[in-house]
Amino acid sequence: MSVSSAILNGRPVERQDMITGRRMAAVDENAAALGVPRKQLMESSGNAVAHTVRDVADPGSSVAIVAGRGNNGGDAFVAARFLEEYDVTTLLLGRAETIGTEIASENWDTLERADYDVREVRDSSQFGLPDADVVVDAMLGTGISGDLREPVATAAEAINAADTTVVAVDVPTGFDADGGDHAENRVEADRVVTFHDTKPGLEDLAAEVTVADIGIPAAAERFVGPGDISLARPDDREGRPYVIGGGPYTGAPALAAQAALRAGAELSFVAAPGTVAGEIQGYAADLVVQPYEEDVLTPERADDLLETAQEYDNPVVLGPGLGTADETLEAARQFLEGYDGRVVVDADALAVVPEVETDATLVCTPNRAELARMGGPDADDLRAVADEIESFAADLGHVVLAKGPDDVITDGERTRISRSGTLGMKVGGTGDTLAGIVATLLADTDPLEAAAAAAHVNGLAGERLADDEGHGFLASELLGEIPAVLWGESDV
Repeated sequence: MSVSSAILNGRPVERQDMITGRRMAAVDENAAALGVPRKQLMESSGNAVAHTVRDVADPGSSVAIVAGRGNNGGDAFVAARFLEEYDVTTLLLGRAETIGTEIASENWDTLERADYDVREVRDSSQFGLPDADVVVDAMLGTGISGDLREPVATAAEAINAADTTVVAVDVPTGFDADGGDHAENRVEADRVVTFHDTKPGLEDLAAEVTVADIGIPAAAERFVGPGDISLARPDDREGRPYVIGGGPYTGAPALAAQAALRAGAELSFVAAPGTVAGEIQGYAADLVVQPYEEDVLTPERADDLLETAQEYDNPVVLGPGLGTADETLEAARQFLEGYDGRVVVDADALAVVPEVETDATLVCTPNRAELARMGGPDADDLRAVADEIESFAADLGHVVLAKGPDDVITDGERTRISRSGTLGMKVGGTGDTLAGIVATLLADTDPLEAAAAAAHVNGLAGERLADDEGHGFLASELLGEIPAVLWGESDV
């Protein structure tokens, strides 16, 4: 093929919204939580692959499936069952007992028990590509970067050298659907069957791309779920959030800083007036509290804090407990105008965001009243005005996490809804814990993804408490539940 094209449900399309491999994995997990199991999705995916094989070859043609040990291979094992009218040989790169997922292993076992032509290729020296009218490339799926290693490299070389039609499952092997770091020795496919949505970069291939609807509900993308938490979960303790807060109030910055630690931060700093620094430190010995002389944040002090934030380049939480004195708001404005890092803007500091010109990456976390004061929609039901909030975020130029019974998280183009939480979370301080969680996740995650996951984690922590305490829990009690939601065993 000399041109790229896309087909959706059998019809050509000019443009599809794209989804990265990482995000697709999250959507799969969300779909499972909604009641659409991955095994069912694999059945649909395999059927879609078989449909494309039928498009390119008549019944009776020979088909060689070259499969890896992940779910990409599992899709192809299913496809083999839908190709009864073809002469199909399925090659597994590796030993069957090392297949990486239960559902892929079950589908391989089905082929073996049903006496399909299946073969294990335990090292590259054993690989031989059968003569075939069609080769199905199901070796590696999305999220793979770097040059191919053995035995995949040998298999890819043989596939590329064969005079046959190559059908790739989801993406061609060696194609990176996340960062664009495509392998030099990747498979060159003639047809690509990708699932649910097209992947970045597929439109640039000299291949015909089919986008197959495999039955993932729209809610798996719209509503925040366990996949979003998996996507944003820190791999290790990392990040050192810098909370700028306190003055009239002391609990808010302490809660935000402690929540950052509970979400996986290595250290958590709080810059606060000396008059309240000791009180903030008293909430937790784990915090690194850095006092300054003034009673409230001032423009003069903002310059020093800006210098510190720029030096350490970690996410900043600006606003908890700062107060609304004119000089404090001017200091917040001055900080944002001079900063170009990542900032969670919360509480009192939100007031200055609409008028600030900044190169910083902001995640704004207003409650319903604060959202209205910023110029956003004034509504009790934020979910009902999600489109208006999206438009507001687009005009603002920053991520907005609007807090309500249902949280609305949007960057002006993409919008997610978090439905977690309980009435008990109306208690003061839950917004501060949310800000701290966002800050930790923001250290190494896309801002929208960090905000969405944090909203869900915070709400689920509240749900865990409500199971035991009803509506009578405190925001400080949320802190102990955050690790269980982020890393514990859960079917959320």
